[in-house]
Amino acid sequence: MSDVTGSELRALMARVPSVEKVMASAEFAALLTEFGRTQVLGALRDALDAWRVSAQSGDASVSALDIAQLRASVEATLRRRNAARLRSVFNLTGTVLHTNLGRALLPDEAVQAVMKALTQPANLEFDLGTGKRGDRDDLIDELICELTGAEAATVVNNNAAAVLLSLSALASKKEVIVSRGELVEIGGAFRIPDIMSRAGARLREVGTTNRTHLKDYDEAIGPQTALLMKVHTSNYAICGFTKEVAIDAIAPLAHARGLAVAVDLGSGTLVDLTQWGLPRETTVRETIEAGADLVTFSGDKLLGGPQAGLIVGRRDLIAKIKKHPLKRALRVGKLTLAALEPVLQMYRAPEKLAERLTTLRLLTRPSDDIRLTAERVQPVLQRVAGERYVVVAEPMFSQIGSGALPVDVLPSYGLVIRTADGKRGGRQLLALEKRLREMARPVIGRIADDALRLDLRCLEAADEAQLIEQLKDMQA
Repeated sequence: MSDVTGSELRALMARVPSVEKVMASAEFAALLTEFGRTQVLGALRDALDAWRVSAQSGDASVSALDIAQLRASVEATLRRRNAARLRSVFNLTGTVLHTNLGRALLPDEAVQAVMKALTQPANLEFDLGTGKRGDRDDLIDELICELTGAEAATVVNNNAAAVLLSLSALASKKEVIVSRGELVEIGGAFRIPDIMSRAGARLREVGTTNRTHLKDYDEAIGPQTALLMKVHTSNYAICGFTKEVAIDAIAPLAHARGLAVAVDLGSGTLVDLTQWGLPRETTVRETIEAGADLVTFSGDKLLGGPQAGLIVGRRDLIAKIKKHPLKRALRVGKLTLAALEPVLQMYRAPEKLAERLTTLRLLTRPSDDIRLTAERVQPVLQRVAGERYVVVAEPMFSQIGSGALPVDVLPSYGLVIRTADGKRGGRQLLALEKRLREMARPVIGRIADDALRLDLRCLEAADEAQLIEQLKDMQA
């Protein structure tokens, strides 16, 4: 490639159209309408500057600019800059409640409620009965109490916030007794000891990693004790020679000493999941009935709603929590409340829950139904993958995710992609995984055991049709 001579460079520069001429051209009219003058002008100047730098460097591949070229360059830049960073993806990881992919999907009723809250004024903190200022918790606390059996309730922006607020309000500068086997760390470096420290409470560990007895709690109680706390070990399980103390044993001890029992349930469920063939998980109501004075749990895990942290329990404890200054900083907005209410309403008709609540529908989807989906998608994906890969529909196991029931799996079906030559093919699989991730709606799977695995549990009918169309477009 030869360098551009001085005379050729001057000729190229002379033919560069002026900014005013380009902006006034018919070719740029549609861009101005769509993106506005400020954005278009900035992108145009960037394109002209880049061209000049290339031309002055002597790059022989630089050609004379025309308005059509500039329009194509500017449009590409504007579309890239204005593309949404938060994008819809196909969750084919096999993890239904995937923390990195947004956890629970909301049912249509919740989506419509959020849309209405976005576009119309609402009585967020206005009492329609008295015409005076109200409490936003009043919108859903009665419903939560009905479903859990608690005396009172409040809502904050996630379960970590619920734990932090509860400890700050009830145990600041006091001791909280926790079994050593329950000092969990979950995603995002959320550690019970750290949260306790930030709340101003002092941790008092009892027992050992695998065994804690009632006498350990009893012997640890002192004049500085504020709470006895149980933490659901939601993201791991200890097996073998183990012992933990149930809430119905801890509660009488605590109450006899004038203390309260707080339970962090983590995922938290409002119904017995075994009726749908899912693993057993203690419900919030059962925890309250066992003697817990305060229970915290998530709204966007097993409950199947928006991200939220729910705090339920004794009326006097909830009142103290609501008065704490942190409550205002951690409270939820109207969109969370709008989404949470219709989800909670669904639990009033548990016999219809599996068909109406998206999370439960996905968790209970029959593997035979998923197999049929895999068989429909397989030939299309095989054509896209090409001769270098073999795509096979195979049984596999899904997991609930987000720390819920970590050792339990759900029979599922999906597509397994291996290299055609039978070799490990790590780079080839990574290249195909990247192609799928770069689709208009990215496909997110997982690479394991020398194969790219796409679990289709979360691929329902509408998504299946969209995925097949995208794959056909790739093939074309």
